[in-house]
Amino acid sequence: MLQLPSRLMKSLSLSTAPATATLQELAAAHSTGVARVVLKKGKTQLFKDGSPMVYSGAVDRIVGRPPPRTGDVVLVADGAEKPIGWGLYNSVSMFCVRLMQLEEEATGNPSCALNVEKLLEERIESATELRKSLGLPSVRTNAYRLINSEGDRLSGLIVDVFGDLAVVASSAAWVEKYKTEIEACISKISAINHISWRPSIEMLKEEGLDVSKLQEVQPSTCPKRTKVLENGIAYVISLDGQKTGFYADQRENRQFISTVCDGRRVLDLCCYSGGFSLNAVRGGAVDVLGIDTSLPALELAQENIALNRLDPARISFLKEDATIFMKSALLRNESWDVVILDPPKLAPKRKALKGASGMYRNLNSLAMRLTKKGGLLMTCSCSGAMTQSGMFIKTLQARRSICSWEKSYNSETERSSM
Repeated sequence: MLQLPSRLMKSLSLSTAPATATLQELAAAHSTGVARVVLKKGKTQLFKDGSPMVYSGAVDRIVGRPPPRTGDVVLVADGAEKPIGWGLYNSVSMFCVRLMQLEEEATGNPSCALNVEKLLEERIESATELRKSLGLPSVRTNAYRLINSEGDRLSGLIVDVFGDLAVVASSAAWVEKYKTEIEACISKISAINHISWRPSIEMLKEEGLDVSKLQEVQPSTCPKRTKVLENGIAYVISLDGQKTGFYADQRENRQFISTVCDGRRVLDLCCYSGGFSLNAVRGGAVDVLGIDTSLPALELAQENIALNRLDPARISFLKEDATIFMKSALLRNESWDVVILDPPKLAPKRKALKGASGMYRNLNSLAMRLTKKGGLLMTCSCSGAMTQSGMFIKTLQARRSICSWEKSYNSETERSSM
């Protein structure tokens, strides 16, 4: 008899199960009552189609007394006040509600409807099973992202796993409210022995929280440093480092770099602890230079060279501002076969987009000019506001056109002066 995967069987059973109660009926039976966030006309379909965050400008009115408080469960309803889903409310943030379930999900799986604890348990378990199906963790990789915020339908929650250590990055008020429940779910994962909690202070300010009461929580038994493997390359990770301590979301990009650097010279800008640089050397690069402004990060990078027994004659790191370095390299007429540009978040908020686009434009213009003809430029942005607005690609396209024109103009000028 054909055995279907358990996740598929679960999906099939949910889709064919008869609805036991509507979300409206479930809310009516709720012990404390549930307020409704009613959407403006024409805004409903966006959220039915899967957009997970209800922004304040889409809200027409809030029905319910007393009014909901930040972190409360609320219904999200259309103009006729018919529920389309439920989520977690914020009275201050531009994201008024973070949707957790749509109507059809809640009626098909009522055990999770309006029940944050149960939903957390199920979503974290599903995320764990999904990573297992992708071969994570494995003998060659024990550093990976377990919870990817909206990607795992837990908006505002990031969990990176480094061996037996889980680092939680909290960027939403509801995550702070349900901290105990989240930690309890993570603790159930057999390979996890330590949990480090890292609130994202600037983002939580936007959520209306009193950040003076927030602090990173690391139990006395939690290590400050740990060693991990990613695609067979070893890294030292410091919990005093940026974000969760390591950019686990760049794993596949680092692996890609290892496949295109054989025999090439590589420049790694904003290299942090040397992830791309190490992969370039492992992939056969003849000369790799990493640039960063953080001395602690570069000290980790140097440790990683020794940890992987790499030839120090082929890889080096320099403490310098990326823009200053690129300008001086251009004056020296230097260029590289492969250039990697992975700057820190330049647009933490939408209001910073205009200034950030100028910074991205300047950085990428310099990086393009340092890339040899026929070479490869890998450029990255961790500013969600830039990528979601479409401005990042437009900025790159504009700079590419200008750089092509500059090269053509300079070439024509040189020929005419001969």
